[in-house]
Amino acid sequence: MSNATPQLYASLSVALGGGIGALARYQMGRFVTSWLGAPAVSAFPFATLAVNTIGSLLMGLLAGWLVRGNPENADQLRLLLGVGLLGGFTTFSAFSLEMAYMMQRGQLGLAAIYLMLSIGLGVSGFFFGITMTRLFS
Repeated sequence: MSNATPQLYASLSVALGGGIGALARYQMGRFVTSWLGAPAVSAFPFATLAVNTIGSLLMGLLAGWLVRGNPENADQLRLLLGVGLLGGFTTFSAFSLEMAYMMQRGQLGLAAIYLMLSIGLGVSGFFFGITMTRLFS
């Protein structure tokens, strides 16, 4: 096996996970819009808040599991699931765009709420995920 082979597998893992994560993010946006309705989703970025909160929770679960479970293929799983899937699923760029739109529209209070919820729920979700792996391992 050449030195390029592990790098190729790593890149393919990230690409596969990223594609699945991006598709899941798109489908979550469709689901949230269908559930809450287009007017609600246009007024507040519920879909991005949902994917970033869920993604943070899943990242906490993954990190806790990789550390505690110490699976044989931990680095490959980290690349596939953490960097790829969750990297493709969560989206800081969409968060930044939505913050800018709210600020440009003069919705500073709503932007502040979105900022606090995004950070608070994201970090809380991550720590909840880590805690869950500690409790159940």
